[in-house]
Amino acid sequence: MDFYSIVENFSHPATLFFFLGLIAVLVKSDLEIPPQIAKFLSIYLLFDIGIKGGEELFHSGFDSQVIVVMLVCIIGSFLIPFLMFFILKQKLSIYDAGAVAATYGSISAVTFATASAFLESQGVEFGGYMVAGMALMESPAIIAGLILIRLYVRKEDQTIAHQESGFKHILKESFFNGSVLLLVGSLLIGYISGETGEKELKPFVNEIFFGMLSLYMLDMGLLAGRRLKELRRTGAFIVLFALIFPPIVGLIGIALSFGLSYSVGDAVLQTVLLASASYIAVPAAMRISVPKANMSILLPMSLGITFTFNITIGIPMYYFIIQSLWT
Repeated sequence: MDFYSIVENFSHPATLFFFLGLIAVLVKSDLEIPPQIAKFLSIYLLFDIGIKGGEELFHSGFDSQVIVVMLVCIIGSFLIPFLMFFILKQKLSIYDAGAVAATYGSISAVTFATASAFLESQGVEFGGYMVAGMALMESPAIIAGLILIRLYVRKEDQTIAHQESGFKHILKESFFNGSVLLLVGSLLIGYISGETGEKELKPFVNEIFFGMLSLYMLDMGLLAGRRLKELRRTGAFIVLFALIFPPIVGLIGIALSFGLSYSVGDAVLQTVLLASASYIAVPAAMRISVPKANMSILLPMSLGITFTFNITIGIPMYYFIIQSLWT
């Protein structure tokens, strides 16, 4: 299968609905997803991903491969902000560099869901334990970003020390954030309930997933379209970073997956996890913890550029490279 056929096969409804959202913004349509429905769709996706991961983990059990995946996810999420910070601080303030670095060390659950749907459409199997790895990647990135900011700002300028909205508070938020708690909780429920839960939740978890994902992607397209406009107020450096980050870190993820003998499906998901960026949990955490950071640049970067790149070009590109190397 060549690259062009992969891209063509990737044009499934969820991606097309994302583009529909972008087009709606460009033509100034009044199309919108009500906020409460958008929130429900977010909750459903996290629930679905967690339950499926728990069910797969129930069938596969814990072995050395599961432990390796979890360690890679935790270490990668913690180290990526350190690597990105030293690039970002050349052009951004310490506060902005730390916030952006944390955002890019974390993950996008919707990008993961889109990659999972893509693999299913290609008939490629992957381990449910990858969801467990994803659930572990939110907190380390937030912690790393805060450590970097605390290390580099002057003591008299620190606004995150010994405050309710400071380091202690954000540690709590990073571990008990609603999205993280729902994802981890659903994973545990799927694992504990086993075959009984799999049977009872099958219609809700499996059969309507792609429809829900398509509606959510429509909302993401609308949101991304609005955020893209904000990039006009940012410099070329920000745009270039958000565009170059996915393929560079993606290649690192591919090399790491190859060295650790991942399966094709697991390698694609590991690469996507490392090459994506958060646009929900981390920006919200940074907004509370680092009030001096310019929050207006986070969503346009992570959602407007990086997310859009990954679901349209990145995922099929990673799959093409991995499939070529693994065969």
